[in-house]
Amino acid sequence: MSAALRIVLVGNGPVGARFVEELLPSVRSGAVTLTVVAGEETEAYNRVLVAEYAVGNTELESMLVGDRDTAEAAGARVLLGVAATSIDRERRVVVLSTGEQLPYDRLVLATGARANVPTLEGVERHHRDLASLERYGDRLVAHDDALPEGVTALRDLADAERVLEAVRGRRRIIVLGAGVLGLELALAAAHAGAQVCVVHHGPHPMPRNLDRGGGQVLRAALRRTGITVIAHSRAEAVGFRTDDDGTRRFDLLVTADGKQLRGDLLVLSCGVSPRNELATLAGLRTAVGIVVDPGLRSWTDPSVYAIGDCAQVVERTAELAGQRVLPGAPSGLIGPGWRQAAWLAATLAAEAAGEVTDAAGPAERDPIVMLKAEHIDVVAVGDLSADPFDDDALRPRRRVSQWADPEHLRYVKMVTEDGTLTGFVSVGMPRTAAELTLLFERRGELPADRSLLLRFDGPDYDPTEDAEAFAPATTVCWCNGVTVGRIEESAACGNTTVECVGRDTRAGTGCGGCKGRIADVLARAAEADETPSLTA
Repeated sequence: MSAALRIVLVGNGPVGARFVEELLPSVRSGAVTLTVVAGEETEAYNRVLVAEYAVGNTELESMLVGDRDTAEAAGARVLLGVAATSIDRERRVVVLSTGEQLPYDRLVLATGARANVPTLEGVERHHRDLASLERYGDRLVAHDDALPEGVTALRDLADAERVLEAVRGRRRIIVLGAGVLGLELALAAAHAGAQVCVVHHGPHPMPRNLDRGGGQVLRAALRRTGITVIAHSRAEAVGFRTDDDGTRRFDLLVTADGKQLRGDLLVLSCGVSPRNELATLAGLRTAVGIVVDPGLRSWTDPSVYAIGDCAQVVERTAELAGQRVLPGAPSGLIGPGWRQAAWLAATLAAEAAGEVTDAAGPAERDPIVMLKAEHIDVVAVGDLSADPFDDDALRPRRRVSQWADPEHLRYVKMVTEDGTLTGFVSVGMPRTAAELTLLFERRGELPADRSLLLRFDGPDYDPTEDAEAFAPATTVCWCNGVTVGRIEESAACGNTTVECVGRDTRAGTGCGGCKGRIADVLARAAEADETPSLTA
């Protein structure tokens, strides 16, 4: 009998937890020995929901995605609160913060990403290039930049607790950055009663995802919610005050155009960067993230893999191998990370069993970005730079349809090639967005009369009469690939709430943007059975 394949996983976020879950059958059988280096003291939780936790809208228990007891009962070793500090690739050993050295046959890096700290006078930030890591590695590896009192990012539970304190005290919160996470926090905090101001440098919110029309409608929606939005404003410095107890605390944000914005808490929401320090110090090829081939294997070392927010998938060619700058970047979304984790677990399980598998990991299309907030629905995907009035001679097969109702905060833009949807943005039109999402994923053609799609959010539309929306093969949860049929099966087994369906099928446990659709499916199933519907 051959020796078990020794696998060490560094990182225990939602992607790492999915990898563990999928690999447990091989651990139980003895084909694999698995050690998980978790870093945080807390069991693995869904970081996508940190903004919800930060305003008191969800509990930690409902965020948990890992199961340490089950993993350890299967034979895995889970090290909470222990960090990996270096990798010795020649000896195939991971060195831990405790001094222990873990030997491995296969090393999987699921180290995730950290919040970017922008250049602000008064806030210290560190470079993490090779020279800095070699000089200050003990301070930079497995550590985030220390932020002053009253300044926080929003990546973990400790960050969320600081925001929650400010929200409960109805204090003034300044959010720097207008990406998805920052806006979700701003909206949730405003609904909870906090005073919120969003400051960003771009022309409109979510500039990487929305075109001008969608961005302007979203900005109007934010302002109607009571949020102050300051665009075209670059932050330059942070001012402080000294409390009675001598604590130096954030007081104001100073912008390049002379604004001085006072607040009680500054939340940095300026994007994220992959945690590459371990890989960089170990001599692995890194670019934006840890560079891996489509099989998720490091370009540099065939025994090392990366998944999730730290993994940059690039097909290795002779031309690219010699370039300093590589195309692409980690997706930053939980759905692709989960699919990578499941695929890699299956691949390594097959290797441990002596089986041969496909060398390429799951292919991903452009990620669908959703802004989840009360009364504001935003969905976007693809290249939206095209204008309805562009010269058709330059792109004869491309067409752009646009519909706007700014007064009622509704907007839709659709871009097609030969009738097939290649990108769209929808603001304030949740059912139209759901239909467009289905068409985009299926590469389906749009109707010749695009206005027909607007009926889904019309006053006369009854979703229970739309057979296509409830066809068994229709996907409801894109993060986990859960269909209408699977949800109906779960409901038939007694799972009659969105939460129960999530525990049974994982639907709705990723970004959470599909919970309304899950509720619709459950309501329809309950009516068919003539039983009460409990979709809360």
